[in-house]
Amino acid sequence: MQIAQQTFVITGGASGLGAGTARRLVAAGARVVIADLNADAAHHLAQELGDRADYAWLDVTAPDTAANVIEATIEKFGALRGLVSCAGILGAARIVGRDGPHDLALFQKVIQVNLVGTFNMLRLAAAAMAKNEPNVEGERGVIINTASVAAFEGQIGQAAYAASKGGVASLTLPAARELSRFGIRVVAIAPGIFDTAMMSAAPDAVRNSLAEQAAFPPRFGRPDEFAQLVQQIIENPMLNGTVLRLDGAVRMAAK
Repeated sequence: MQIAQQTFVITGGASGLGAGTARRLVAAGARVVIADLNADAAHHLAQELGDRADYAWLDVTAPDTAANVIEATIEKFGALRGLVSCAGILGAARIVGRDGPHDLALFQKVIQVNLVGTFNMLRLAAAAMAKNEPNVEGERGVIINTASVAAFEGQIGQAAYAASKGGVASLTLPAARELSRFGIRVVAIAPGIFDTAMMSAAPDAVRNSLAEQAAFPPRFGRPDEFAQLVQQIIENPMLNGTVLRLDGAVRMAAK
């Protein structure tokens, strides 16, 4: 799919991986809606990117709010051709910690945002894309979700996060198979350790330890490197139904 003149919604688009994606897609000629809980940051980024960018307040777990974002995007920019889901939270805790068992509400919240929220956006975007006119390849849209290497090598304290991202990874193939009849592709990216606001809050010792676990390059990934892969997925119609690791060959240690 060509990117120029196409419309994309980016969840979690106000910072980190989402913001990097918004910048790259606009630079490639796309129209984007930056959807985020932080409406002020989303508005600021949309202003920075110009007329081909807009913003929306979005809670990915709220069906009505999510549906309104999809509808408003189509009204403003025309047919929705792509969804990039970057919204997510961490929620680290041990299953049995010093204060007792893992807080069930925390586990449920992480699953609700990272997995249920991703599926909520996928189902709504797919329904909208199914109405599009196909391009010459028969393609009507592309959905790119964000998993994590934690889906495969979750660390101690990542039970909720790893479970949520494992769900995103497992969703990829059945969704791609089902949506193929509409000409809609589904791909997930499993990033390693990236330099985002989520990671900036970690102590330096933790950050340095994580960066050193990558084989090469021995550093955090950059949001634009994630965005570069997003662009390649959009442009290459053979990328479908798969989870792509983007991790510098990192294999996470237990802790």
